[in-house]
Amino acid sequence: MVSSSSGASSRPSARAGVEVRLEDLKRRYAGVTALDGLSLTLAPGELVALLGPSGCGKTTALRLVAGLEETDGGRVVFGGEDVTNVPANKREIGMVFQAYSLFPHMTAMQNVAFGMQLHRVGVAERRKRASDMLELVGLSPHAHKYAHQLSGGQQQRVALARALAIKPKVLLLDEPLSALDAKVRARLRDEIRRVQLEVGTTTLFVTHDQEEALAIADRVGVMQSGRLEQLGPPMTVYSRPATPFVASFVGLTNRLNGVVRDGAVEVRGTRLPLVQTDATNGPAVALVRPEAVTLAGEGDSTPGPLNGTVIATAFLGATSRVTVDLGDVTVLAQLATSDAAAHPAGTRVRLALRPDPVLIERDEAAPDHG
Repeated sequence: MVSSSSGASSRPSARAGVEVRLEDLKRRYAGVTALDGLSLTLAPGELVALLGPSGCGKTTALRLVAGLEETDGGRVVFGGEDVTNVPANKREIGMVFQAYSLFPHMTAMQNVAFGMQLHRVGVAERRKRASDMLELVGLSPHAHKYAHQLSGGQQQRVALARALAIKPKVLLLDEPLSALDAKVRARLRDEIRRVQLEVGTTTLFVTHDQEEALAIADRVGVMQSGRLEQLGPPMTVYSRPATPFVASFVGLTNRLNGVVRDGAVEVRGTRLPLVQTDATNGPAVALVRPEAVTLAGEGDSTPGPLNGTVIATAFLGATSRVTVDLGDVTVLAQLATSDAAAHPAGTRVRLALRPDPVLIERDEAAPDHG
């Protein structure tokens, strides 16, 4: 399951982290399976994001790594040492939660130093390390402010500094950005990545936000029903999803009826290559990304498989997402905003499907996305 990290080239030459292995982890709650034999290896200094819907098992996996819950089977290994039965306070982990959990009666500096006090670090070393950590997260000017004097993003950076100050073997991030507004969230996720790369701590990041996972992780693990559906670099997970569930959960996907013939699928008059090259002939649903739908030209009133009417355009900055009604189905196309602007709602257009390899889904094998 181990593949090379997409971010390895940007790392410091000497990684501070350890290898972390989750080996066949199982966890059940009142007869319900939360983890069903999860196996995952994090390379030293790697940041892996576990992504999936609520109830998929990602937070359970993190809690087992932290030692906050007992496993019903399997092992957790840090740097070759089995820590499955080691108490949480002896695992040398740092944790950052969704809630900032700062002590309101302490300054930022005192909050960062508190964990080191529990680890019996000397006073002078505590002060120096706390100061260094606050500088690392860009909060030196706010060192003597209390939590209520800091913004949400600043409080979360203090929580990150506190987690790193104890020099943990492993850093665990449990949806740390979900309580922040979108602009702060985007800025802070980049900050977390910068700090993690600089420090080099092996990191497990749990989130339900696909944009977060794809933006900062070396590898992304997509989970469903306690299992890993796919594990790989963000680009691979997005552009070559291993299963229909991954294709539908990570990014937007058009579902277009087609017919498989001789290793390709024919969709609305266009022949597309298949990811599953050994698929048997017959009806199927092709999963086509919006960016693989392009504008081929002006449409006319004559019905055609890819002739339709623009019914909405969502401005996304440099690109726009255009919804086109083809009569029997609506299709999303992601275009350059300059192209989309020339075709407002009501305009007739003709689309084309770029010949990217696509996944197919058969009715009898369609997963339950509920």
